Amino acid sequence: MENRSIAMLLSALAAALAVVYFQWTKRSGLGSSSKMVDQEVLDKLEAGFRKLQEAKGCKSLLKKHLTREVFDKLKNRKTAMGASLLDVIQSGVENLDSGVGVYAPDAESYTLFADLFNPIIEEYHVGFGPSDKHPQKDFGNVNSFVNVDPKGDFVISTRVRCGRSLEGYPFNPCLTEQQYREMEEKVSSTLSGMSGELKGTYYPLTGMDKATQQKLIDDHFLFKEGDRFLQAANACRFWPTGRGIFHNDNKTFLVWANEEDHLRIISMQKGGDLKQIYSRLVDAVNVTNSDFPLMMTD
Repeated sequence: MENRSIAMLLSALAAALAVVYFQWTKRSGLGSSSKMVDQEVLDKLEAGFRKLQEAKGCKSLLKKHLTREVFDKLKNRKTAMGASLLDVIQSGVENLDSGVGVYAPDAESYTLFADLFNPIIEEYHVGFGPSDKHPQKDFGNVNSFVNVDPKGDFVISTRVRCGRSLEGYPFNPCLTEQQYREMEEKVSSTLSGMSGELKGTYYPLTGMDKATQQKLIDDHFLFKEGDRFLQAANACRFWPTGRGIFHNDNKTFLVWANEEDHLRIISMQKGGDLKQIYSRLVDAVNVTNSDFPLMMTD
């Protein structure tokens, strides 16, 4: 009986310690969403931090807000998808002439590395702080928009665009080659199945022939591999795998797959009929979101 009481006491004590550990790891950011950062990454982080501090001509928001205190707090953190602080800052460390200097490798990074992201976002977006909220995602009343140049005297063409990311995937800096392929299959299948005004053709960059390439260049639709800032952030890996372009038959609706965002959705046409252009964009986003969930947070 005495041994049983001791066992029960030890069990209760273990449970209590587990709760305390869970609360501590949750507060410190080292819980289930984080894994250990290996020594090689830590060494690169320390070298990168020193490089930033010693760069007298660097005026990036990264350098301004990555203090030693913030650095030490965040350097051991890792998201559930495996992103570390190095993934966030490596482009800004490599390119000291960056204006901002950070890239989010996945959605969790915005919260796990909030001590760095929040002040940068607030300064870059002039006052959009951690407590501020995005507008509702219903796009508002499309009928409130008008043709801003009904006589065609001033506006040559108009375009409205937005970026969207597929739920369940990291952003480009941490995407694997297989994930690029999976995403392209989902996106191309949905886009190729669109009907009515949105009906069109998907053109994968992989295996694209010269004639198709030239046609897309002539239409100003073809995008190229990312610049040095994206390359340093590892956002151009496995190029051109998983990348592609869709446009409708009327060439008024365009989607870039895995250029910089997962999806860059564009509605455009000659003239200033903003209502028609915006309505087309809303319809397209709603169609894509009905086939696969898109990331959204307030």
